[in-house]
Amino acid sequence: MKKITIQNIKDFKATSHSFATLTAYDFNSAHILDSAEIPLILVGDSASMTMYGYNTTLPVSMDEMMLLVKAVTRGAKRSLVVADMPFLSYQPSLETTIKNAGLFMKECGAGAVKLEGGTRVVKNISALVEHGIPVLGHIGLTPQSVNQLSGYKIQGKTTEDAQKIIDDAMAVENAGAFGVVLECIPEELATHITQKLQIPTIGIGSGNTCDGQIQVFHDIMGLMDNKPPKHAKQYDTLYANMLNIVKRYKDDIEQL
Repeated sequence: MKKITIQNIKDFKATSHSFATLTAYDFNSAHILDSAEIPLILVGDSASMTMYGYNTTLPVSMDEMMLLVKAVTRGAKRSLVVADMPFLSYQPSLETTIKNAGLFMKECGAGAVKLEGGTRVVKNISALVEHGIPVLGHIGLTPQSVNQLSGYKIQGKTTEDAQKIIDDAMAVENAGAFGVVLECIPEELATHITQKLQIPTIGIGSGNTCDGQIQVFHDIMGLMDNKPPKHAKQYDTLYANMLNIVKRYKDDIEQL
């Protein structure tokens, strides 16, 4: 199978069906997604919660993310692996942005990076693209701004807020991003943006009209001991299944 390229992702814009993407944080899950022909795998900063046990995405560091990206790129031979730039890995300066994105590409084998924000990060996106680093944008609910947003809430409900997100989408496209994640915005707004942009949109909690969809691996698998977000369809309850297996193993050993 040929390696998925940035152009392949862009070409999904012209297809009549949505394309599926997922997060992955380790070799085995990446290998599963790659075998299932998932075209784009995001090593999301959601790893802060799913892999490192933090309460938000804010604490996870570049070093912690790099370990995961290296594992995922070893497991994904075909899928395009996108590395999520963690909090404060790109906000301080353009130099910091280029350096850290370069580490993901050069040392970890990522095929692209993702960063959050619209108009406020256009210089960062442009600088990365100019240096040969493909960028996936992320607007709407941006989890790294959870404190500023006062929680994980649907964005773009008012006319003013909706227009700001539209402006962000256009800015991200004009800066050279190859696609953009639309998180937790009304479906009508997501539809409008999807129709307006020339690059593919990838929705999460934004209805069903985006060009693609993304979910957190742990949420759809039921791998966490908590209730998944409303927008995440849980296909199995692997946490409960694995807990049961461990208990059975424990019982077997204690009977020796």
